[in-house]
Amino acid sequence: MNTATVPEPRTAAALAARRRKTETALERVHQAIARLRREKAQISVAAAGRADVSRTFLYDNAEARTAVAAAMAEAGERRTQMLADQDNGREATWRERALNAEEGLKAAQAEILIQRTRISELLGQMRDLHAEWTEEAIQWITTENTTLKQRVRQRTADNRAFDERLQAARSNLRFQDRRIADLEVRLTTPGSAT
Repeated sequence: MNTATVPEPRTAAALAARRRKTETALERVHQAIARLRREKAQISVAAAGRADVSRTFLYDNAEARTAVAAAMAEAGERRTQMLADQDNGREATWRERALNAEEGLKAAQAEILIQRTRISELLGQMRDLHAEWTEEAIQWITTENTTLKQRVRQRTADNRAFDERLQAARSNLRFQDRRIADLEVRLTTPGSAT
């Protein structure tokens, strides 16, 4: 009564061949993941398919699935860290620009105050001593007054420009703060880092 049973030695040989084939496929998966890391390519099930194994194998074999998932998670963490580092660098640049604009604005305001004080002093002297001054001195004071007024106008224009730059820098800083908050949310939300 010979039924369709497979003799024991053939079964063991088939199982051993299958195990070798699985181990070879796993080795190719690990090599493909290592190659993708070296190339800094995005790691995914499709990309891991470069190991010349089927997607079914990648999903069905627990060790292959774990290796791909771990590599994808590691790549996601590296990418998130790289983005965070870039944003930190940009934020530092915008903060520095904002601080420079504020410093320039303060210097311009101080200079304007000095010039206005000087104009006031000269106008007061001119009124007090108008009768005692010669035509030449009056002409010199008028010229000096005109020069000082031009400087005040220039300082006022500079002040406006610094104020605009400060506003732009603050706006950029607010944008960067929102971007950082968004990235922090992405980092803390499971499954959202891509």
